[in-house]
Amino acid sequence: MAQRGRFITLEGGEGVGKTTNLSWVETWLTSRGVEVVRTREPGGTPRAEAIRQLLLDPIGDEPLDDDAELLLVFAARAQHLARCIRPALARGAWVLCDRFTDATFAYQGGGRGIDAARIAELEAFVQRGLEPDLTLLLDMPVAAAQRRLQARLTVGGTTRDRFEQEQSAFFEAVRNAYRSRAAAAPERFAVIDADASLEQVQARLDKVLDERVSPWLPR
Repeated sequence: MAQRGRFITLEGGEGVGKTTNLSWVETWLTSRGVEVVRTREPGGTPRAEAIRQLLLDPIGDEPLDDDAELLLVFAARAQHLARCIRPALARGAWVLCDRFTDATFAYQGGGRGIDAARIAELEAFVQRGLEPDLTLLLDMPVAAAQRRLQARLTVGGTTRDRFEQEQSAFFEAVRNAYRSRAAAAPERFAVIDADASLEQVQARLDKVLDERVSPWLPR
C-alpha cells in the first residue's frame, strides 16, 4: 500500500498572487522528487469545472441566490474529491490545490454572511474529515490587492468575474474571515505577507516550506 500523499492548499482573496505562487510551490515540490497533482476549486474535474462556470459567470438577468451558491460550491467539491483529490492522495501523490473549504468559509461565510455552522455541516457531509495538511494563506490589504487585480485584468484584456465584481466591503469581510480561520488553526495555516515583491513573497514561502514541508519529504 502506498503511503497517503499530502494535501496542500493556497488561499487568499482576489489579486494576492495565488496562481503565480502556486506554480512556484509546485516547482519547489517536484524538484524534491514529489509527484504533484495540481488542481483548483471550484473545479478540478470536467463536471466541477462546469459548476465553476455557473458560479463565476456574471449573468445579470438572474442573480444567484446565496444558498444556491453555497450548495454549488459543495457539489463541485464533492465531485472534485471523488474523482481527483482522494484518488491522488490514496496512491501517494501530493495534491496542491488553489483554494478549498477555507475559501467557502471566507467567501460564502465572511463575504455573503452565511452562518459558519451551516457551512460546517456541509463540510462534514462532503469531506468526511478530510482537510489540508498545510494551508498557505497569501494575505495583503484589500486596496493593494485590488490594484494588482485591475492591472492584471487591464494587461490581459479580460473582464471581472462574478466575485471580482464585488465591492471592497465584501473583500474586507473575506480577508477578515481568512485571518480568523488562520488564527484559530496555526498548526495548519501559514500566513504569508503577500504585500511585497514577488521575490520577497517567494523567499517567505521557501522558508515556510523548508520548515513545515521538508520533514514530510521522502528520504
